Amino acid sequence: MPQDREILRDLARRLRALADQPLMVQRRRLWQGHNHLRPIRPMVLCFPEGSWPELVAEQACLCRDPLLRRWELTLRQRLCTHEVLRDDQVAEPYFDVPWVVEIGDYGVPIPRQQGDRRGSFIWDPPLKDLPRDLEKLRPRRFHVDRQATRQRLELADDLLGDLLRPRIRGQMWWSMGLTQDAVYLVGLEQMMMLMYDDPESLHRLMAFLHDDQKRLIDWAEGEGLLTPNNETNGVGSGGIGLTDELWPPAGSPPRLDQLWGFGESQETVGISPSMFDEFVLPYQVPLLSRFGLNYYGCCEQLEHRIDLVLERIPRMRRVSVAPLANQRVLAEKLGGRYIFCRKADPVPVCVEFNEARIRADVARTLEIAAGGPLELILKDTHTVDHQPWRLSRWVSIAREEIERRFPGAQEPAELAPAMSDSRAPTAGGPDAVAGAS
Repeated sequence: MPQDREILRDLARRLRALADQPLMVQRRRLWQGHNHLRPIRPMVLCFPEGSWPELVAEQACLCRDPLLRRWELTLRQRLCTHEVLRDDQVAEPYFDVPWVVEIGDYGVPIPRQQGDRRGSFIWDPPLKDLPRDLEKLRPRRFHVDRQATRQRLELADDLLGDLLRPRIRGQMWWSMGLTQDAVYLVGLEQMMMLMYDDPESLHRLMAFLHDDQKRLIDWAEGEGLLTPNNETNGVGSGGIGLTDELWPPAGSPPRLDQLWGFGESQETVGISPSMFDEFVLPYQVPLLSRFGLNYYGCCEQLEHRIDLVLERIPRMRRVSVAPLANQRVLAEKLGGRYIFCRKADPVPVCVEFNEARIRADVARTLEIAAGGPLELILKDTHTVDHQPWRLSRWVSIAREEIERRFPGAQEPAELAPAMSDSRAPTAGGPDAVAGAS
């Protein structure tokens, strides 16, 4: 344990030094303006995702205790983000500990068979005959272990509290999308066929998933388990959530209407807008309506359904623009009134590094969408062929193209003031080390 303590503290000192740099104050101001639709320049983000093991290998971690080893990996990844990737993420003087929560299944197991190289997986959908098998579904069970959470928070405070302030942060869900779970339960091809062959049963399945997701978010809110996602955290499928529009009262956990919401339906990208409006949106909209600001989309092309998304979902602020999306159509539809969350093409980074293609991809997005709030995001990088420099080079290229189009656009004086310490949660709220009971 003493050796583990020093390993973690050495990493925490490095991260605290980064967090204290004036650059981080500038980045907070940029993100606040950006999220208020008053951008200064396009923002740049790089999320290694599947390629993280090629940047920071878990095998290289030195801590012996399993929990502290996971914390060590987290700290090393945060340091890599700021020391190697050098995108627009903000280093913060905090150490986040999530609630210890268990969320059960739907009453039927979904066995997966994973490949041996971090690749895709296959599964056997458990609902073979949907009208008959719907009765097998059961609402998920939710449980929070407050004592275990408190113990982890106190341990983090003992190890790192004078360097990085421990706080409870994290969400128990990613998306209000629902269609991924539907596909896991019935299979993608069968789900598509059900829209024609048995729409009533598919509606029953979607209604069940909606009701169960509503139970989860209501339970989390009622139990006081929600934590802010309007800080320098990532939100949805890419973007930083920093805004003062959603901040809850000091010392209180946020409500759902003080959080960013997120929805997507990647699995249904091949269906018509009318089917999307019939089988997907009616079940997503009531959930997304509970949130203060909303973000829609991930890897799916949205140009054919964007009108429905903007019309049906309230308080939209961010829209994902996938690598294969029609950027011109979406730029026209969004019109600078929403954040254009562009997901750069990962192929020329991951498969065989091609700087000319990368530069052309970034330049095209800047030419089409740079008139409004724009973020350039590299994600879905499941490998970089064990060459981490590819990711940092992508960031550099993106910055070079931004500078070419917006020379000198950095942090001018008219930026909104940084969020003051008085807006941060105080003792007794989700941050309190001894108060997580």
